[in-house]
Amino acid sequence: MGASLLPVLFFTVLWGVVGIVLPIFVPKGVNRGILQVILILTAFTCWLFWLCCYMAQMNPLIGPKLSNVTMLMMAREWNTFIVE
Repeated sequence: MGASLLPVLFFTVLWGVVGIVLPIFVPKGVNRGILQVILILTAFTCWLFWLCCYMAQMNPLIGPKLSNVTMLMMAREWNTFIVE
């Protein structure tokens, strides 16, 4: 299992639009610069958070911990045999 290009590309384009294109269309006013910075920082931090969560799923640090009883019940339900 590895990272797929399609989700990474899709969310990069999505947050790129929010952080690069939308600040251009902020109406002129006293707070224009602040609104542009807010959009850019929001887009970058949301993209970075999504990317970290997505990549963390590729190689999880903690796997499922199953007790022996749970494993035996799963084996019985799935009609498989556990060889020790």
